[in-house]
Amino acid sequence: MPDPRRWRALPVILIASFMSLFDVFVVNVAAPSIGTDLGASNAGLELIVGGYSFTYAAGLVTAGRLGDRFGRRRMYLVGMTLFTAASALCGLAPNEGVLIAGRLLQGAGAAAMVPQVLALISVTFPPAERPRAFAFFGVTIGLGGVCGQVLGGVLLDLDVFGLGWRPIFLVNVPVGLVALIGARRLVAESRAARPERLDLVGLGALTLGIGLVLIPLTLGRDEGWPLWTWLALTGGVLVLGGFAGWEARLARRGGHPIIPPAVVRSRPVLGGMVMSAGYFLFFGGFLLALTIFLQVGQHRSPLNAGLMFAPLGVVFALSSLGARRLVAVHGPRVLTAGTLVTALSLCGMAAVTAVEGVNISAYELTPLLMLAGAGNGLVIPALAASVMAAAPPDISGTVSGVLTTTQQFASALGVSGVGALFFAESARNGPDAGLLATVLVGLASVGVAFLGSLVLPRRADAETSPASLTALAATGAPVPAAVTAPAAAEVKAGAV
Repeated sequence: MPDPRRWRALPVILIASFMSLFDVFVVNVAAPSIGTDLGASNAGLELIVGGYSFTYAAGLVTAGRLGDRFGRRRMYLVGMTLFTAASALCGLAPNEGVLIAGRLLQGAGAAAMVPQVLALISVTFPPAERPRAFAFFGVTIGLGGVCGQVLGGVLLDLDVFGLGWRPIFLVNVPVGLVALIGARRLVAESRAARPERLDLVGLGALTLGIGLVLIPLTLGRDEGWPLWTWLALTGGVLVLGGFAGWEARLARRGGHPIIPPAVVRSRPVLGGMVMSAGYFLFFGGFLLALTIFLQVGQHRSPLNAGLMFAPLGVVFALSSLGARRLVAVHGPRVLTAGTLVTALSLCGMAAVTAVEGVNISAYELTPLLMLAGAGNGLVIPALAASVMAAAPPDISGTVSGVLTTTQQFASALGVSGVGALFFAESARNGPDAGLLATVLVGLASVGVAFLGSLVLPRRADAETSPASLTALAATGAPVPAAVTAPAAAEVKAGAV
């Protein structure tokens, strides 16, 4: 029997997605003001922006597993509490170091609560209602982007109580308190019927590998790429390779890997990971580069720069609503179309930037951003719905964690790696050259997302059939162990 409170609980659940994305966009808008006020270096600024994504990415899979084991509502409450407290710390930070620490804690809080969003939707709503719930998830993402850009600009422009950029973090505190009260009253607890032990070795290796890759990419340019940055990058790749080997061996021995290889090899999850890697690499680096270009290259105020992103977010939200019906009819082909729409917008942006340089007008930029918003709306919520539809209820938190880890790791790479490219090219040839380089890299990464969309099943085929899911359980991977043919049939019925 579905929980009668589920539709009242949905807005409370989605607050976590809204806040986590709001803080990405709002910090992008405020980054130049923060840098000026605190005297932050470019590397420090990238840590303020990208450090959030680092701890976010590192903790997602673990948090998803903890939600499956100890309760998804419980982990949501833990994450929301940490996120709210860290937001207060960021708003009161006296210097660059404290702000970076606060952002790292914010990312940890987001990592704890966000995997529970997709998992709670999957287990709270019956299959017939999930597409509608995921559509609201897509709208929430769009609104988070719009509000982050516009409200960030408004708060900076108003200079509330003479606090400058600090209210962009402090505004999270009352919202977080409302979410905590609402979750306790409206969100039902859920957990896996057969929870698995936590893979501490895998957790340590994954966190270390992500850190060894992202930290040198963030600090390397300002440090002049010393030997330690190359050693760290090499070590990070080796550690992540060792992590993959450890997980495979653990699964063969009947253990409980944190990212079960059998799940990653599942066609919907594999296609979703490839798409997420390509799409969010573009998304993370592009937003930072364009925000700095608008404020530094074109000397726009934070409010004016924020308003430039509003059409993107509005079209994103509207496109997300339409994508639900399109996916129901055409399946993952809508995701392929979405990547092509985004690629078209980037081609236009590259052409305009190459011709106009720093003199790109709002009339030229706005239609291209709206086109990008349409592509985002076709891709992001539909991608989540397509992958989660193939996830058995007992491992919805784990699958959500794998998907969002890929997204956040790619986003952090975009901020760190593509951000470093933008700063380097801007220093050599001006901010328009930096933006052009960023757009071209974004075009290549969206091409990877396009290829990932081709991996996704065109229909509810063997990858999501009862026989396939039951066979997957028989491989020895503990993740889908509780899946039976009836449960798999329910998952299949809920496919978007």
